[in-house]
Amino acid sequence: MSPERKSFRRIGPDQRREAMIDAMLAIIAEDGIAAATTRAVAARAGVTPGLIRHYFESKDALLSAAYERHMDDLTRATCDAGQGGSAAARLAAFIEAGLCAPVVSAEAVSLWAGFLTHVQRSAEMHGVHARTYAAFRDHLQGLVAEALAEAGRPAPAPVLRRHAIACNAVIDGLWLEGGMLPGAFASNELASIGLETIAAMLDLPLKEAAQTIMTEEVTS
Repeated sequence: MSPERKSFRRIGPDQRREAMIDAMLAIIAEDGIAAATTRAVAARAGVTPGLIRHYFESKDALLSAAYERHMDDLTRATCDAGQGGSAAARLAAFIEAGLCAPVVSAEAVSLWAGFLTHVQRSAEMHGVHARTYAAFRDHLQGLVAEALAEAGRPAPAPVLRRHAIACNAVIDGLWLEGGMLPGAFASNELASIGLETIAAMLDLPLKEAAQTIMTEEVTS
């Protein structure tokens, strides 16, 4: 599939940079990372190839920016869930958001997989991966700490770190399966499995907390 060609247009610098990143992500999602040449990205974004080099010193720099955007968007969509309620309810909402659409999707996993080999060979992309992983895991660790403290079982930082790593691994594994085989699971099945598994790992009533959230949403 050839990239959609857009006419060149005048927009602000920030918008132009974001348009280039949008174009890079769209091409990778549709045709794979090999198709995301500088010329193809320029045509899709409606800019000249020279302008891309003005904003990004190399194609790898543009790839890193696109990967960072993709991972930040997934993290934001997960972390924004469940801002109210009990600590257990906030943790349950986080888990559910990470295992339901739009976070779980074939496109999201396809994009992540497309970037994977470049993460291994590019120091810049490896740094992006480390930062985005840490941001997600640290947020999860904070939620786990609050939920355990609420249950009267506060834990020291090293224990919380291990809990967060383990819980993140459960979420990541189910996310990957859901994106690779979107038709293989019933509605909310992955979220339910994630809640049950992490609830057992932490000995917390997360499914009950999630049910409380649903009840409150229905009655509000």
